[in-house]
Amino acid sequence: MAGIVERRVERRSGSIRQEVDDRIVEEAPLEIRLEGTPLAVVMRTPGHDHDLVLGFALTEGILLGPRELAAVETVDENRIELRLASGVTVDPARFQRNFYSTSSCGVCGKASIDAVRVSAGPLNPDFRMAAETLAGLPETMRAGQVNFEETGGIHAAAAVDSDGSLVALREDIGRHNAVDKLVGVLAPDRWRFGDLALFVSGRISFEVVQKAAVAGFPVVCGISAASSLAVELGEELGMTVVGFVRDQDCTVYCGRERII
Repeated sequence: MAGIVERRVERRSGSIRQEVDDRIVEEAPLEIRLEGTPLAVVMRTPGHDHDLVLGFALTEGILLGPRELAAVETVDENRIELRLASGVTVDPARFQRNFYSTSSCGVCGKASIDAVRVSAGPLNPDFRMAAETLAGLPETMRAGQVNFEETGGIHAAAAVDSDGSLVALREDIGRHNAVDKLVGVLAPDRWRFGDLALFVSGRISFEVVQKAAVAGFPVVCGISAASSLAVELGEELGMTVVGFVRDQDCTVYCGRERII
């Protein structure tokens, strides 16, 4: 299965020891290049790499829309090239990261927090989601987390419509990579996503909110907590940020008018 490797491990339970074959999440580097120039090396779970690269280019503000891209080309298993559409010019130096981005830290290498506040258009003020619908999202997501079921060690990002129906889902060892993969698979057919909510399997970080805002998600929600900076950015951008979505409970940090 893509994104999963098998290893011989020792399982221990009290004094009992047993050697078994275990499945663990794969983590490997991917170099993202723009017209021959390296932009970044991200640590990701292999699989849906073209989605990841397109989503990365959009949520980092490298491209303003999917039509600015002519092609995403595989150089080898750990390098992918972005080819710009005719007439589109981008200065790679504006977006080059100083060093690789680990799976847990998407903003590593950025010069400052201001540098990741890429331009985001207005968010749909009319999007609404019922609290009962919100409560059902963890179950909806879990049903699509194939690699999580196998390993227990991978994040997920899902796009749902206002009635809670799953539109798309992607998994990755990095929560921000999962968001980029999700954006990448949706963008060619519908850009931006003002009629969808983003649901994530882990905490809601600053970068998750930033990427969601660029993609146009008016609502970002998750199973765990939101960070202070994520809430501040969400409030600044007019986004609804909801954490601790479990059973019938949730914490609405900002934008409470969208949850009815």
